[in-house]
Amino acid sequence: MDIDAIHKALANPVRRQILQWLKEPQQYFQEQEHPLHLGVCAGLIDRRLNLSQSTVSAHLTSLQKAGLISATKVGQWSFFSRNEDTIQAFLEHMQQGL
Repeated sequence: MDIDAIHKALANPVRRQILQWLKEPQQYFQEQEHPLHLGVCAGLIDRRLNLSQSTVSAHLTSLQKAGLISATKVGQWSFFSRNEDTIQAFLEHMQQGL
């Protein structure tokens, strides 16, 4: 677990918002045609944020490099979901470290 990468990823409010949405995808992405257990399609995250595709991609890459989300590729689509194990380990580290 790269603590510094996680802190850097969480320093951006857009990335924190993405994590919040992915925590409850059925509430925020019910229009997705593919099953939500695959994750949320990057295109739906793009639309919800109303930012350019390249900006959203950079945010998702940062979260992925920090280990906070994982991607599943299905055909041409990428689906993103939270990595709850890493998030829980980070929270435990913060409780013990501070």
